[in-house]
Amino acid sequence: MVPDRGAQPPQPLGLTALPDAVLRPASGNAFEHAVAQLARAIRLGVLPDGEQLPPERELAERLGIGRNTLREAIAALRESGMVTTRRGRGGGTWVTYDGAVRAASWEPKDVPVRSGAAMDDALAFRRVVEPGAAWFAASQPLAGDQRAWLADSLRDVDEAADAAAHRVADSRLHLAVATLAGSPMLVDAVTRAQSALHDMLTAIPVLTRNIEHSNAQHHEVVEAILRGDPHRARAAMEEHCDATSALLRGLLG
Repeated sequence: MVPDRGAQPPQPLGLTALPDAVLRPASGNAFEHAVAQLARAIRLGVLPDGEQLPPERELAERLGIGRNTLREAIAALRESGMVTTRRGRGGGTWVTYDGAVRAASWEPKDVPVRSGAAMDDALAFRRVVEPGAAWFAASQPLAGDQRAWLADSLRDVDEAADAAAHRVADSRLHLAVATLAGSPMLVDAVTRAQSALHDMLTAIPVLTRNIEHSNAQHHEVVEAILRGDPHRARAAMEEHCDATSALLRGLLG
């Protein structure tokens, strides 16, 4: 099937680590921006538990901030228990957030999450940007390493050892799709959508049947992208977003 190319975004981003696509230069208050970006990357598994942060100079350049500001941001993350720093030879900063805090239990009353109009807004935003990202990813002439990356990301979701690992792998798959769409603005939008979704999903029980449905929908999205079928990729992602939205509306109201 020949894809309907339509209006094209920039060519796909090269195959890079997710932090390269997700961490962006500051556009406002540098300190707050750095803390927010790094914390979001950690929560979504872009910077997974146990991984060492990039070298200070590299990370500061990536975020478009000074090294002193970066150190202050890392100190804030350290106070929040998201990273730990070791000094001296062989030192550095490592992620210490495994996402398991709320994966095994359901205590929504203890977690400030979106509900009502705020939840509807977040879900509507996701319903627009993620199917669009899937459409553009399927419209791109993906290279072999990009196709392999997407397939590997899907396999990581299928083979996740527990609920916390599944949530992280799920987010990384969605961000991989956005990265392959080739638009940095889409990557930013999907990152924001996934961050809001993560907060809501951690406030509901982990349902095995829902995980099974979600995994099947992921396969449909990825297969459509790899076939170069943008219309099916969009439709499959819409179905996926709608299923998750129905679950969240039912449990969070």
